[in-house]
Amino acid sequence: MTEPTKDSTEPTNNPPEARAGEARACEARACEASACEASEAFRVGMLVRRAVLGDAHVDAATAAITPETADFQSFITRYAWGEIWTRPGLDRRTRSFLTIASLVTGTHLHELAMHVRAALGNGLTRAEISEAILHTAIYAGVPAANSAMTVARDTFAALDAEAGAVPGAEAGASASDPGADPGADPGADPGADPGADPAADPGADPGASASSHPRTSS
Repeated sequence: MTEPTKDSTEPTNNPPEARAGEARACEARACEASACEASEAFRVGMLVRRAVLGDAHVDAATAAITPETADFQSFITRYAWGEIWTRPGLDRRTRSFLTIASLVTGTHLHELAMHVRAALGNGLTRAEISEAILHTAIYAGVPAANSAMTVARDTFAALDAEAGAVPGAEAGASASDPGADPGADPGADPGADPGADPAADPGADPGASASSHPRTSS
């Protein structure tokens, strides 16, 4: 008499080793998906970081990476630039306003100059940046805002100096034009391109020039 064949659809009890193997396989698939998402966030974050801060800054930061700081650099690129700065709820101009106010409030002045430059690139004027800092004086304190205003003025002055030192930076200047002097005030050259980068346009801050105001002190 033949033995009845076992139904192939009958459930079987997997041994612990098999269950552990399945768990490891699921974990590996999850890690792979997570790695893909992290890789995409890093790629997008790097694009935004370069667009906002400029290639020169990002290249310098990348060149300074060490084994100890690599994870942190990856973290800020993925989360700050790849997750937050890319969100559709606010445009970059508004995010620059918030960033400047946050840095002043937290007295993180070592990063303020970098974001003042970024804000100009994102469409803020010098007058608007100064107004944002003035506003923080009420809510974050006068000493913090005072120090921040000094950083902003120094940054504006540095940008003016950089613009004057670059050959051909002013479209209206020529080799025989005294206005082409690298040390000259860009605002004094009537031939300056009105469509130039706001960072290099003293007219963006009516009545205010970094070189015409003494450094303030608290």
